[in-house]
Amino acid sequence: MTPDPELVVPTAIRDVILERARDGRPEEICGVFGGEYDPDGRSRVRSQYPADNVAETPRTRYRINPEAQLELFDRLEERGEEIVGFYHSHPRGPPRPSETDVAQATWPDRSYLIVSLEPREVGSWRWREDEDAGRFERERLVLE
Repeated sequence: MTPDPELVVPTAIRDVILERARDGRPEEICGVFGGEYDPDGRSRVRSQYPADNVAETPRTRYRINPEAQLELFDRLEERGEEIVGFYHSHPRGPPRPSETDVAQATWPDRSYLIVSLEPREVGSWRWREDEDAGRFERERLVLE
């Protein structure tokens, strides 16, 4: 039996992301997680790489510039890390994926951590692809 997916995040990294989300309000903030990746089990965040939100409507969407994203991937690879997933904020929404998040998710089995400021909560989800479509699956968030 496959264990339920988990994302382990150091409390210090969670706190940095919350602070970035507060400072970035009313726009969404975003970034990439590096660390140890397990497609079905426990992934562990070792570092976070902030990215500029280049979406046309940054108050309700996030987008990482593809070239900047590749640079971030190169940096974490140089440090011996794997791509664990992504994070972004919902300054005025819940800590769960929006319809836009579902439509734009492209990294199977990676974690998508969402920070909500109203209410102040953090949720984590794994993107799963089926034959016909994709969906987010809730994953356990473990702070350490």
